[in-house]
Amino acid sequence: MLAGGRKRKGTRAKKGGKGEGGSRLSTALPLALLPAKELLAEPAGGMRSAALRWCVAPALPPAPAPSRGLCGRQLRGGGGGGAAAAAARKITEKAKKSLASLKRENPRVEPTLAIIQAHNDHSIQDINKNFAKEIGLHVIHICLPEGSSKDEIVNEILRLNEDPNVQGLALDLPESLYSSKVLNAVKPEKDVDGLSSVNLGRLVHGDAYNCLVPPTACAVMELLEDLGGKTVLLVGISGAVGAALQCMLQRDGAVTVSCQWKAPQLQTKLHHADVVVVGSTKPDDVPVSWIKPGTTIISCSRDLLSEKHNYGAPDHHAAENAVGSLAVAMRMQNMVKTTEQWIQSQQYRKWNLRCLKLQPLSPVPSDIEISRAQSPKAVDVLAKEIGLLADEIEIYGQTKAKVRLSLLERLKDQPDGKYVLVAGITPTPLGEGKSTVTIGLVQALTAHLNINSFACLRQPSQGPTFGVKGGAAGGGYAQVIPMEEFNLHLTGDIHAITAANNLLAAAIDARILHENTQSDKALYNRLVPVVNGVRGFSAIQLARLRRVGINKTDPGTLTEEEVSKFARLDIDPSTITWQRVVDTNDRFLRKITVGQANTEKGFFRQAQFDIAVASEIMAILALTTSLQDMKERLGKMVVANDKKGEPVTAEDLGVTGALAVLMKDAIKPTLMQTLEGTPVFVHAGPFANIAHGNSSVLADKIALKLVGETGFVVTEAGFGADIGMEKFFNIKCRASGLVPSVVVLVATVRALKMHGGGPNVTAGAPLKKEYTEENLQLVADGCCNLQKQIQIAQLFGVPVVVALNVFKTDSVAEVDLVCKIAKQSGAFDAVPCNHWSAGGGGAVKLAQAVEKAARQKNSFKYLYSLELPIVEKIRIIAQKVYGAQDIELSPAAQSQVDRYTRQGFGNLPICMAKTHLSLSHQPERKGVPSGFILPISDVRASIGAGFIYPLVGTMSTMPGLPTRPCFYDIDLDPITEQVKGLF
Repeated sequence: MLAGGRKRKGTRAKKGGKGEGGSRLSTALPLALLPAKELLAEPAGGMRSAALRWCVAPALPPAPAPSRGLCGRQLRGGGGGGAAAAAARKITEKAKKSLASLKRENPRVEPTLAIIQAHNDHSIQDINKNFAKEIGLHVIHICLPEGSSKDEIVNEILRLNEDPNVQGLALDLPESLYSSKVLNAVKPEKDVDGLSSVNLGRLVHGDAYNCLVPPTACAVMELLEDLGGKTVLLVGISGAVGAALQCMLQRDGAVTVSCQWKAPQLQTKLHHADVVVVGSTKPDDVPVSWIKPGTTIISCSRDLLSEKHNYGAPDHHAAENAVGSLAVAMRMQNMVKTTEQWIQSQQYRKWNLRCLKLQPLSPVPSDIEISRAQSPKAVDVLAKEIGLLADEIEIYGQTKAKVRLSLLERLKDQPDGKYVLVAGITPTPLGEGKSTVTIGLVQALTAHLNINSFACLRQPSQGPTFGVKGGAAGGGYAQVIPMEEFNLHLTGDIHAITAANNLLAAAIDARILHENTQSDKALYNRLVPVVNGVRGFSAIQLARLRRVGINKTDPGTLTEEEVSKFARLDIDPSTITWQRVVDTNDRFLRKITVGQANTEKGFFRQAQFDIAVASEIMAILALTTSLQDMKERLGKMVVANDKKGEPVTAEDLGVTGALAVLMKDAIKPTLMQTLEGTPVFVHAGPFANIAHGNSSVLADKIALKLVGETGFVVTEAGFGADIGMEKFFNIKCRASGLVPSVVVLVATVRALKMHGGGPNVTAGAPLKKEYTEENLQLVADGCCNLQKQIQIAQLFGVPVVVALNVFKTDSVAEVDLVCKIAKQSGAFDAVPCNHWSAGGGGAVKLAQAVEKAARQKNSFKYLYSLELPIVEKIRIIAQKVYGAQDIELSPAAQSQVDRYTRQGFGNLPICMAKTHLSLSHQPERKGVPSGFILPISDVRASIGAGFIYPLVGTMSTMPGLPTRPCFYDIDLDPITEQVKGLF
């Protein structure tokens, strides 16, 4: 089938109306019409741009009576101008119907053509507007100055290439600007004039469906038939149009010859031609008599079309067939094709993932050596493999990219995949490998079972990285790579949180100082200054006016009472809960004094630093569902109370917009990959003992769309199931509305021995022999903690698969015993895993068990109703999850509960701040403690994040460095610039 849609002689049309150069008009949108100039890649001796622009008529002419060539053979459709006009009307009408149909099916779609013009002939704009109006298309006309350079044109092209709202791009330029540099700057998929080298190359190689063919070439082919054995002479046509025509004519069986008007032996060539296609005006010194009678003439020239030159003497009435209006229709058809492909590109794409091969060594090298031995894929390649569009990623270096939230809108109708949570038993201070299991599981699912899967992990804080725990990229042959980039800075999200948090802290103290040192009038005049002779409220100040009940917009109309009410927050310094943060373990910042300089005029107070990941802004980042939602949550953050006991928020301080600006990039998840090339999202990093301990809702939501309905998203909750998992269900799932399919509960023989009465496990110290030698009794006794964690998961109605993270010191009997007890305790399955030493291949059985468990009936439910009083919700968690006998609130905690209830915050979920080393509040109590009273020393509120957090016992929000921190082993090679010592 030709690009015009007609079926070639002796060829079979492809299913769905698609063929060589064709398009599926029934499922595509045509866009606005272009001027029918024929752009030449290298227009030496070719058609003139002025003549080409002329070829478009404002409206399609009525079809005249059929005309015939000298030989008497009727052209397709009757010949002459009637053939072209009739074909153009037919194609235009078809495209118009297709557009109407697609608009009904996709009401939000508005196909758009951008035309870059760099001359002063504005009649072309009117022509495009007329055609666009006729078929209901949108055209953007960019008019650049007539003297614009090629670089200026290219810059505009590159801008429009990246505009997701533009599906087609055309150029209307002076002849001197049509160069390969300019034409090839246009993205091939937007090149509606088909002049790029990519489109021409695809046509030449027979890939007509995936290329765009120059409209004039399509129009010429539409006018011709029965070309087998005929000689077609192309005169004055070169560049991409000439090459495309020669290719298409030869495929239809014609013999093609190309030359210019000044070519030697032109008379002979004209005399032997059956068809002559001219692209420029015939010179006067070329007589009509050189053209033999019966020759069909197809004209792309203004002069021929306007009959300036008379080819038709009484005995030489060669048919003159102008392609102007038909070329416009073909250009419309190219727009139909680009829009069809654009619509298809917006749909869910099947993955075409190339996994990376692993060659595990024994003994297993260090984590960083393993990471360095693997060559990761370029992140843009990975993004394309999993169905991300080019305009949906922002690349950071070679191996990291931010993913834009617009993907959620594009794939909103795509069903979610399965949602898997990795939790754990109560850990040792060394950790039991939840991140490693998470990564090993997705490597097994995707690289070994060919099931789409995504890991969603938290970004590690630099506190543990340089402190005790080290990095959090997994370990062994189940890692996120490059691990040093994962563990250090990443894309700067934590730094953005630090900046936003500390801006708000600075605003609080500055506001107190200014209110204490200025009158109402002076304060008001500085808050609402006169700028360029005009005084006005900012948007956030207008919002504050409405909140305090002042319905005025003119600053000059406020009464003295209203001025005071608006300008004064009257913050009570003793109630400030907002602290400064830094992403470093620094014990000496746990209590500080601020305001001691003379410039602060004696307004000093005691304060403290928290670690950055404990900031409420981090919790908001992890729980937000959109940029608008994040902005609203930031504004709701309560930082203190005023002297009347009412909450003071970030919105009251006028800083909400600035905080959102600092967080605008941090809200986008970061795409990375595992050692086996499977995708990972890294986003947000709240601790689980002092916050809710889960990666972001947004990362999970995006991943669930990308994996497809049969895929898996595996995310991790911090520490034991009693902490991270409980908060995942009661806080994160409430915020996201997502329902988990399976819980993977990670256990180790080492941790179970500790819970069975083994000696203390200390970070940095060698393990005692009880942990390196077989001891079935210790394991059996310690399985009580595993059983309790399984029971906690069952409280929420979700199937549990136990993943036993196997160490080389574990005996077969110990492993079998744990799996047996786990199954007897209600686990759907229990599987030993060797992913640390074998990569995804060592977690295949776990992946198979998870896949089976995900098919089980899910009766997910929350642990408590939000309508219950704060104290009752705390009690339910303490008794049902931790196994406490009861709770005991300190007077300060009870006072805070009463205050938050009075302020209307009583219906928020609970985020317990508790040690992760025991089910109780006492780290030394292992196994399953019972009969204890859980002490609640204080209760705080993260209103923006959306939870109340009670502090159990003494919980520090700023870790300290040990005697020998990890930084002793971390170094940089000044020659290779490689990081050493991370683990």
